[in-house]
Amino acid sequence: MHFPKSGMGTQVSMDFTSPPLSLQDNGFSMVSPDPVGTSQDEMEKLKEELKKWKERLEKAEKVKADLLLCKLSANEECIKAEEELKKLKDFQEKQHKDIIMSRDTQERELNVLKQENAELKREIEKLKEDLAECSSVPSQDSQIKKKVAGMKLKFTHMEDMRDDYSDMDTHCVFGATTKIPFRLNQNQALLTFEDEEVAQRLIKMGKHTVNLDNKIADVSVKPFTLDVGIKFELHVTMSGKKINVSEVPDLSIPEDWVRDKLELNFYKSEQGGGGEVENVSYDKQSRTAVITFLRPGAANGFVSCTKYPFFVNGRCYRLSVSPDINVHLEKFQLYCGISKKTILLKGIQEVEDDEESVQDMIEIHFQKPSNGGGEIENIKYVSKGVTWVCFEEDA
Repeated sequence: MHFPKSGMGTQVSMDFTSPPLSLQDNGFSMVSPDPVGTSQDEMEKLKEELKKWKERLEKAEKVKADLLLCKLSANEECIKAEEELKKLKDFQEKQHKDIIMSRDTQERELNVLKQENAELKREIEKLKEDLAECSSVPSQDSQIKKKVAGMKLKFTHMEDMRDDYSDMDTHCVFGATTKIPFRLNQNQALLTFEDEEVAQRLIKMGKHTVNLDNKIADVSVKPFTLDVGIKFELHVTMSGKKINVSEVPDLSIPEDWVRDKLELNFYKSEQGGGGEVENVSYDKQSRTAVITFLRPGAANGFVSCTKYPFFVNGRCYRLSVSPDINVHLEKFQLYCGISKKTILLKGIQEVEDDEESVQDMIEIHFQKPSNGGGEIENIKYVSKGVTWVCFEEDA
């Protein structure tokens, strides 16, 4: 192929079998030719279009930059999320380990409680056997035991109102402790000292020579063991919304009507306070009912009311009203009855003096520090017969 002559008068030929060369290598440069026949308006339009494409390119570059920023921010959020996920996994693992440890601890505590429960059952069986033995002794001794072993309730405190006490119940706690009886035989004495060390010192000395009405008596000092005692807490809850009603008249009307009349009678009561009734539980056979008020504390106005008027068909009946009380035991436990401040004297010889005088002489002897004694808190001496001495747990 031959190109036409150029203005320089040179002729160039191209070999199509050779690889193409760049224009620079061949001495050419790219120059945008001015298209032949292109008008001025078309040139302006092309320039305007080129300007638009440049603006689009700038916008695309800006969008690209924003996307890169979003990608960086997303990467940071992803890293934070992975860290939070790792923390959650660590917390879950720790919680799982804590649950396992807590379960193991609870199982150990349950085993301990089972062992204690088994021991308590054995103690209860022993107490039943002791009770059977006591019931086989003469009736007089049995009556004495029942008398001295009676339980005494002692008010300890009012329980604080908590969130779950929405009905304004009254919660009282009483302490109950059994009295432990001890059989004191003839010519024996029990001495309780103010100081525990005195009693223990006298027990170690073993024997003592006591002057009783100008007679010398050798007595022995012995420790003694009491039976097992029982103590527990008695929790009494008086409802603030319920009252018990008894002596409901036997009316010849349906039970639903009786319930309605009871509800109307206690609604906005003038005597007890009362208020809107939530429920009436009526038992026709026992002629009793339980009134439950809707307002908390409404039942407290009936505490001092024992008889309440009940108007039916123009007649007035008297209902017996009492607070609804729930009682349950807590902290039931056995305790060992040991008095380290008390000693038992045996071998006291009979003298002509009366029992009170002999008791005074024993007390004088064991109060003297020269005899190893000290201040005596209580003393009991028996010259004839048998008596029962009651011990209580120290407060």
